[in-house]
Amino acid sequence: MGQSMSYERSGEWLKLPAETLASFAAPTQAVPVIEAGSHPHHVRQWLLALGLFPEKWLNRLFSVGGIQMEGSSILLRTFIAADPGSDAIFRMLSQGDADSSTSLHAGLLFYDDWCLVMDKPAGMPVHPSAPGQRGTLDEEAARTGLLRGDGLPAKHIHRLDDDTAGPVLYARNELAQLRLDEAMREKTIGRQYVALVQGVMKRSRGVINEPIGKDRHHNGRRRVSPGGEHAITHYETIEVFKRASLVRVWLETGRTHQIRVHMSHLGHPLVGDTLYGGSDSKLRHQALRGERLTFRHPWTNEETILSATEPDWFAEVRERYASL
Repeated sequence: MGQSMSYERSGEWLKLPAETLASFAAPTQAVPVIEAGSHPHHVRQWLLALGLFPEKWLNRLFSVGGIQMEGSSILLRTFIAADPGSDAIFRMLSQGDADSSTSLHAGLLFYDDWCLVMDKPAGMPVHPSAPGQRGTLDEEAARTGLLRGDGLPAKHIHRLDDDTAGPVLYARNELAQLRLDEAMREKTIGRQYVALVQGVMKRSRGVINEPIGKDRHHNGRRRVSPGGEHAITHYETIEVFKRASLVRVWLETGRTHQIRVHMSHLGHPLVGDTLYGGSDSKLRHQALRGERLTFRHPWTNEETILSATEPDWFAEVRERYASL
């Protein structure tokens, strides 16, 4: 939808007046308001004609009885709680462990019925790398809802490396996930980072357009490779120190280790990033943090801009290099 529409949530159901829905249809559609009490099949056909919701979603809802009409209002079964039987993280949490199993804790930058944004600390993986792994950001996101009495699922839309701090966007229902996944494909979700790189950057800004593929000689490492996946990174220099530069980075694509690989390719590996040629006597991981996340809200379509606070460890390393 191109503009905001108010709604009512009734348990699992999204409740919308039919007249309001009709008013949001494109002028060229000229779809009349559906009659009160219409059969779910006719309601689905009417909703498809409006073109406000993904056809895939509406058809799936209809197949499980998730489309109803109550008087002159449309009911869509949208806010479905996660099933502990099929969701491993919710299964663990439903067994009574309400407290976090790790010393690391993620902050919360945004929360509503549709999505949430977690501020991931460095050292916390976004998702489990093995069955039963605890202490992930996915677990923190699920717990965030449960502690508020809301067991909606939390599906990450993008990821960050384990040792990269910053905001991560989650969808809390299938409609939100479909819309946010589409936004990722269309590259309309903005991800802004700050990195401390080794050496003095000679250019104030630039674009790195180099494909990234796996390094055949090093498991888990990526490299610029002609046969790799398309990857574009934009950067600008914020501040230059004697032995390092502070840069702001924007991703146009989202390849594994993209910023780390591209900056290393320029000859300026991230401070502390030993995997790609960086080093630091005190920092044991790359000096990289997500600074800002920008996206269109999956229901209101309003531009949402969220900024993450600079972590203490990043401030320490930045100030240390500034004083050299």
